[in-house]
Amino acid sequence: MPRSLPFRPPERADVAVAVTGLLGGLLLYALGLISSPALPAVPRRFALLALVAMAGAELLRRRAPLVGLGVGTAALALDVCAGSLVANVGMFTDLVYAAVLYGPPAAYRFIPRATEVLTVLGTLLALAVMRQPAALLVGIALGVLTIAPAWTGVGVRVHRDAAEAARLTAERTALLAELDRREAVVAERARMARELHDMVAGHLSAIAIHSSAALSIDEPAASREALGVIRENSVQGLAEMRRLIGLLRETAGADRPAPTPRLDGLDALLERARTSVRDDRFSFVLRDGRGAGALPVPVELAAYRIVQESLTNAVKHAASGEVRVELDRVDGGGPLTVRVTSPLGASRPGPRAPGAGAGLVGMRERVALLNGEFEAGPVDGTWTIRAVLPVDEERSEKS
Repeated sequence: MPRSLPFRPPERADVAVAVTGLLGGLLLYALGLISSPALPAVPRRFALLALVAMAGAELLRRRAPLVGLGVGTAALALDVCAGSLVANVGMFTDLVYAAVLYGPPAAYRFIPRATEVLTVLGTLLALAVMRQPAALLVGIALGVLTIAPAWTGVGVRVHRDAAEAARLTAERTALLAELDRREAVVAERARMARELHDMVAGHLSAIAIHSSAALSIDEPAASREALGVIRENSVQGLAEMRRLIGLLRETAGADRPAPTPRLDGLDALLERARTSVRDDRFSFVLRDGRGAGALPVPVELAAYRIVQESLTNAVKHAASGEVRVELDRVDGGGPLTVRVTSPLGASRPGPRAPGAGAGLVGMRERVALLNGEFEAGPVDGTWTIRAVLPVDEERSEKS
């Protein structure tokens, strides 16, 4: 057996309209305020039957507006034949209005046109039967009963649908904005996590190198110097780790970005490399040919990290000599070229430093994210790392 739909009681407003119309009609009938019947053979008490049917139709004005309009139309026809009550006429206009406002889209488009056609046909029929100008009053009455409530319902429904569409659009926009905000927060936290890796990797590499040297060379002075470098890098690494972890915790519920390294900090980066090596046979040289043009933040960050990782590799693997960092940009425009060269060293004895080989992969990924070019390998007796980073002029102006 098919499942029956659960019973839903009428809306309180519909019950109020039905009760008001029914009591008003009974009062008018008791006072004798009823017009002459169109068909004298129909008793006037049938107007009360039409009144009850019309009040019942009002209970359906929201739940089943088309059914209510059909019942109301039949009740109005009976009311006109038995002697019309103003309460029946008023409730019928409300049923027409409700059918347009709460009915399906087809009724919303069809009923106003149907009322116009009905009014024109009724007026022509009245003129044909009465053959008097007074027949135009019939057309006016039909227009008031049908056209006016129908088009009032159209106007209200248009504004209601527009308000609903605006509300849905606002909710959709707010949802998309929230999703974008969450995605931005997740991306920012991922970037900060990567910054944590890049910052600490250099210090850990220096610790691994000097600890390997201390283990392989049995000299108290060299061991003491290596321990000093290990302690210094450990303290710096822990400080940077605490700072970034603190920023990650602070931005857990906010969108505040972390400070982004810029190329203006390369001098300090080279100075830290000199301090970590503590070997006069190494020299670090920076040639900055960027020009006066501004660079987008992603380009500067990628270039900074490439130089940072290249210096870490040079400290780990290069032979004694000059480590040269060059930044070039033709006439202050076009792509930024980053080149880091270091003496090509032989393989060193002792245990292999942890994380070897991951630096080149990270640099290549950074360049790929910017659709640039990356090369790394031996060139004329030096280990050369070269990256070409495209520069978006529009993003440069904004940054």
